[in-house]
Amino acid sequence: MATTQSSGLSGRRQQAAQNDGIILEAAREVFLADPKAPVSAVAKRAGVGISALYRRYPGKEDLLRHLCHEGLRRYNAEAEAALEEEDAGRAFTGFVERVVDADVHSLTVHLAGTFTPTAEMGADALRSNELATTLVDRAKEAGALREDAVPQDIGLTLEACAAIRVDDPARTRQLRRRVLAMLLRTLSAPSDPPLPGPPPQPGELSGRWKPA
Repeated sequence: MATTQSSGLSGRRQQAAQNDGIILEAAREVFLADPKAPVSAVAKRAGVGISALYRRYPGKEDLLRHLCHEGLRRYNAEAEAALEEEDAGRAFTGFVERVVDADVHSLTVHLAGTFTPTAEMGADALRSNELATTLVDRAKEAGALREDAVPQDIGLTLEACAAIRVDDPARTRQLRRRVLAMLLRTLSAPSDPPLPGPPPQPGELSGRWKPA
């Protein structure tokens, strides 16, 4: 009997995980189209009852926070993996390509200022800045990035790619990779002439995360 009970619990957990994945994917699609959309639109897209959604996420802010935090964790995981590679230039390029393909920044940029970040998200954001700084410094030391490139240029590059979206997901990926290649060539070009304008400053883009 104990084996049967354990198996049943495992099955329920598995079903709950599957439902959660369906809800989160639906939320990504709904909020990318309209960040102001109600939670009911997510439930409808996911094909679940509103009560089932609220059992997982008590309110819209909880769902938004989870989605953005998930993207932040993915960014950090990819950066940490890149730092394990010996070739600093290849590691940097591979990192930004993987983050673009994962479409991390489409959601985070769309949802900035629509919820209150948690302290844990703040800590992970600081970690992402540290990782980006290390990746840029290593790539510059290896001669793979121009000397006037700064860590904040990574974020602007990723945002530029995330802004590209057409109806066909495969075509979206192709166009993003094309633009990314052009931007990376600019960042890897010699530092003379210098990039125009003062570079983005630490914290300059973080103000938009403050709830409206």
